[in-house]
Amino acid sequence: MTDALPTLLSKQAFGALALVLTFAAFVPYYLTIWRGETRPHVFSWFIWGAGTVIVAFAQLSDGAGIGAWPIGISGLLTFGVAFLALKKSPDLSFVRIDWLFLILALSALPLWFLTNTALSAVIVLTVVDLLGFGPSVRKVIDKPHEENATFFAVAIARNAAVIAALENYSWT
Repeated sequence: MTDALPTLLSKQAFGALALVLTFAAFVPYYLTIWRGETRPHVFSWFIWGAGTVIVAFAQLSDGAGIGAWPIGISGLLTFGVAFLALKKSPDLSFVRIDWLFLILALSALPLWFLTNTALSAVIVLTVVDLLGFGPSVRKVIDKPHEENATFFAVAIARNAAVIAALENYSWT
């Protein structure tokens, strides 16, 4: 029991760090969207929001504990990015490949309902998440000055903290 307490405390510390990094990434990102400095691709952020929220539920169902909370909060904030981008700085230059990525991602999302395990849901949702990068990568190549690399760097650090905070390690 005494050995479990330091482990639990370190998991909570990593979970807290992940939450802090989540807000450290999103708050400045929201501000740059509000000021019109960043123009995120709405399709990507909608896809990421849907997938991230579902992955958080899958992780919670598999016993991830506190490590899943930053993912769930991030999913809600990700939807917020999509809606704020639509309101403040919509980039409506959607091309055929953007629509293809959106259709593929949306068609894959219902598959998670049909899966029997949290792992298979996470695999499907990881594919959906990767499809979400398509429109943003295409946009960054065309208009690199309209995206914020700092956000993505902080998100990588946050994801490392999330992994460290997981109370149950599994493929899910």
